Amino acid sequence: MRSYQPDLTPPWKRSAPVPEVPAEPDLVVEEVATGFCGAVIRCEKTAQGPTVTLEDRFGKHRVFPMEPRGFLLEGKVVTLVRPGPGGPVRPTRTASGSVAVPGARARVARAGRIYVEGRHDAELVERVWGDDLRIEGVVVEYLEGVDDLPAIVGEFGPGPDARLGVLVDHLVPGSKESRIAAQVTGDHVLVVGHPYIDVWEAVKPSSVGIDAWPVVPRGQDWKTGVCRALGWPENTGAAWQHILSKVRSYKDLEPQLLGRVEELIDFVTLPE
Repeated sequence: MRSYQPDLTPPWKRSAPVPEVPAEPDLVVEEVATGFCGAVIRCEKTAQGPTVTLEDRFGKHRVFPMEPRGFLLEGKVVTLVRPGPGGPVRPTRTASGSVAVPGARARVARAGRIYVEGRHDAELVERVWGDDLRIEGVVVEYLEGVDDLPAIVGEFGPGPDARLGVLVDHLVPGSKESRIAAQVTGDHVLVVGHPYIDVWEAVKPSSVGIDAWPVVPRGQDWKTGVCRALGWPENTGAAWQHILSKVRSYKDLEPQLLGRVEELIDFVTLPE
């Protein structure tokens, strides 16, 4: 018979127990050692022990051993364990990849705003970031182009408690858009953009079921040219609704747009 061996470790040196959390699909955690943050894709049993595969918001996968105290869940240390068979799967993140807050009420709208170029841009931002924006109290409006942006910024009157973020299509060096952006950018105004001619291109072709977005010759209306090249009816409104219906989460968008929208949300929600 083995004799009892008392634990002589001083109480202040003993590790406090941490909760065990089933690694259910879509649970968003951060690996302690590397800081990699992602959603659970699957768990596997290996010769070295159980592992969990995480996917970050840009689609990158990493495999980690499910070691005790190895992960953070909403900032708290936890031990991931394999989920039991038939266990309930609850949504744990929003379409943008953020941690979901069940039952959260929308915050009263902030004075700060995010402007996007057009209605399609606004609908796409709402589709992916709508839950986040309501919790943060951020309103998104659209400009119908950037030509009047200096006047709009002047009328808005941005300040420390009313920051303004602007998302611009096809913001590349030397363009008209870049010159207008330079006129209004300041301590309380942030203008960012993506390289695409139109926000349609920010949706991954694979999500829409095509190999690539067509190259439309200069001088043609880009959206109409896309419909023509893909054999779609030349109804750009209907085409956009088809594209938007294929967007279910951040995974359906290109990283160049994801990063810019996240940057704007962070900017307008900074503490005063």
